[in-house]
Amino acid sequence: MSAPEISDRPESIFSARYRLTTLGVIVLMTIIAFEAMAVATALPTAARDLHGLSAYGWSFTGFLIASVIGMVAAGMHSDWRGPRASMTAGLPLFVAGLIIGGLAPQMWVLIAGRVIQGLASGLLITSMYVTMGAVYSDAIRPRIFGALASAWVVPGLVGPVVAGSITQNLSWRWVFAGLVPFVIVGGLLMAPSLAQMQARPGAARPRLGRLGFAVLTAAGIACVANIGEDQNALSWIAAAAGLVAMVIGLRQLLPTGTFTFAAGVPSAVAFRGVLAGTFFGMESIVPLTLTVEHHYSATMSGLPLTLTAVSWAAASQLQGHWRNPNRPLLVAIGLALTGVAGGGMALVASGALGGWAAFIAWPAAGFGAGFALTSASVVMLEFTTDADRGSDSSSLQLADSSASALCSAFAGAFVAAAAHGRISYHAGLAAVFVVLAVLGLLAIAFAPRLRAPAGAGAEATSAALARAGSSVPTVVAP
Repeated sequence: MSAPEISDRPESIFSARYRLTTLGVIVLMTIIAFEAMAVATALPTAARDLHGLSAYGWSFTGFLIASVIGMVAAGMHSDWRGPRASMTAGLPLFVAGLIIGGLAPQMWVLIAGRVIQGLASGLLITSMYVTMGAVYSDAIRPRIFGALASAWVVPGLVGPVVAGSITQNLSWRWVFAGLVPFVIVGGLLMAPSLAQMQARPGAARPRLGRLGFAVLTAAGIACVANIGEDQNALSWIAAAAGLVAMVIGLRQLLPTGTFTFAAGVPSAVAFRGVLAGTFFGMESIVPLTLTVEHHYSATMSGLPLTLTAVSWAAASQLQGHWRNPNRPLLVAIGLALTGVAGGGMALVASGALGGWAAFIAWPAAGFGAGFALTSASVVMLEFTTDADRGSDSSSLQLADSSASALCSAFAGAFVAAAAHGRISYHAGLAAVFVVLAVLGLLAIAFAPRLRAPAGAGAEATSAALARAGSSVPTVVAP
């Protein structure tokens, strides 16, 4: 496999015809990132203030469940009528969720606000992916994904600090309310591009049964996720039933061939799931490893995650400046880096290496994720069609969420077992790193399937080349 070449600078994502869309996408993604970082920081204080610590976990579970439903709904409607309606609905819902959360007098109201935010987040992220697939040519699409990765850096660096300061000096309620104006600004910036998009002629009305499978999948995720918080006979039975529900739902919602890494879009979706699951499953216990096994402070234990956000953005930006990079190779490199980093973290967890090694190993995993996750996204948009762009974009997000929840629950189950004295922390944490790292390394064998389906032949290739060479955004004038 040949190394990527450095290209002459193609048209900028900030050129006149892309500028407003680019700014809108970046602003909205930054706000979603700030919401994830800042609200997570403020929620413990909010739960204590509202006497709702017993329901604390539902503020995250409810968000996740609703986001899955929002992703599927946005994908269905985008294929039928374009992304405008999903974006238009998602923006006020996101604002409403922030306001409800900020004004909540009781914990159940706060959870309701989080559920509305989750639904809106699913609608917004999927519709943003559809918009990027329609507006940006293949030649510069990697750059907008690089910009999206960068949109998480500042929130990751300052979000928790700012949210903590606001919570301590003003009120946790202002963490919610302070984001509202920025959401509105992001929506206004995207309005011109959305106004140009209209329904695809002859598009079939979506099958509402998909929403039923989305609910089934979301319920399964909730049952599986609960095993990390509560371990008894009933919770294990519920987790097993939830896993079955997830498989049934995902087989209906994801592209045919996803579970076997079929060439084209299915393999791109599958790799997003593998990459997100292994990476975030391991990342969920990186701070805990440093805290429990090496007695680092909370600030120092979280620092590797901050460094990882920077390395992720750097890799994502780097691949955006290469001409015709070998995407299967970048995915394989990303999986290899994440796997090796997981092995390094296993040594840290077992005590064979000092805590200092985490500051090298985990940022390396972020660099690999920046290569691989971005490449999988680019491949999906490269090989999807106008008719399936919405459902395929939602599949990408759905694979992310479900695999991340499953692997995080796997990690949580080991942590819970250690907390109850059934196993030692160093053995349980090391086992999580080893299992997830090996899972990622085994997936490298399927990387060559990130190519056009064999049956598509010249038609798929010529379509991809036509999109890559086009200088006109794929939008329809009103």
